[in-house]
Amino acid sequence: MTARADRIAKLKEIAKQRVLILDGSWGVMIQKRKLDEADYRGDRFVHHNGQLKGNNDLLCLTRPDIVTELHDAYYGAGADISETNTFSATSIAQADYELEEAVRDINLAGARLAREAADRWTAKEPHKPRFVAGSIGPLNKMLSMSSDVNDPGARSVTFDQVYEAYREQMIALHEGGVDLFLIETITDTMNCKAAIKAIMDLEDEGYEPLPIWISGTITDRSGRTLSGQTVEAFWNSVKHAKPFAVGLNCALGAELMRPHIAELSRVAETLVSAYPNAGLPNAFGEYDEEPHQTGHELHEWAEQGLVNILGGCCGTTPDHIAHVAKAVEGMAPRRIPERPKAMRLAGLEPFELA
Repeated sequence: MTARADRIAKLKEIAKQRVLILDGSWGVMIQKRKLDEADYRGDRFVHHNGQLKGNNDLLCLTRPDIVTELHDAYYGAGADISETNTFSATSIAQADYELEEAVRDINLAGARLAREAADRWTAKEPHKPRFVAGSIGPLNKMLSMSSDVNDPGARSVTFDQVYEAYREQMIALHEGGVDLFLIETITDTMNCKAAIKAIMDLEDEGYEPLPIWISGTITDRSGRTLSGQTVEAFWNSVKHAKPFAVGLNCALGAELMRPHIAELSRVAETLVSAYPNAGLPNAFGEYDEEPHQTGHELHEWAEQGLVNILGGCCGTTPDHIAHVAKAVEGMAPRRIPERPKAMRLAGLEPFELA
């Protein structure tokens, strides 16, 4: 058994015993640093055309000290799993900065920084091993929706282009040492399917298999993803991947996310994760929900047996994660339901044929 396979086995065993804790927001913590253009450019990109400020993934190469400090802050707050700082590190997303050629290096560096931090914390606290999730975020282009209001069939990318962009990212994350792939903040299920296929093809090519974690986003009170699917339809669309976990994150605070997590908990035959925002943003785009409020809300979810993994998204900080970890300490994880066999399909709505 490889060292990584041993870590994955430990992760799965711990998941049977208690609620796992994911880290919180990276964007809000980086914003607090008030970095300038020079921080993003470093030495390597000092002469690069265009503004780079705001390209947080690039900090894996230009300010690795900050990335390491944030991993340490979240592991120190009680997180079992920390994500790589690679949310937008695909060639499609990085094209906005004309940095397609840096994608592999960003992902390799992001994975290695997270791996080093996780290993250091595991050595310090062997009773609480730490794990790394390779963050694979949404794209700024969608396969399910038209890019031209006057042409319903228009698309700005093809399935093959999305597949190749994710494949490049995943290979670098894998080589950098992540323990699992986290396809997160999914607004377009077709994009997600391209990412799933890329992972499955890596396994067919001899890469060590890694668990897949899939996290969708309900964009508003409609209870649907941006591409129009209900929670159950979304699950039916991705369950063929046999994911380690499926869940929801972003867009909503805990109060508004709860009914959708309850629905996913009812139908998903795997672990269920949730990492909501710190409430909804105020008029200034900031998040007002205090850490103890988040902890109290997510404690109730665990108490009601809805979740297996908890963390935070936009607006959450290490203090939020510390409160969540404390609030669910010692609590049993959700029991995975056994559903009767049936043909379950999905378009925008679920369809079941017993």
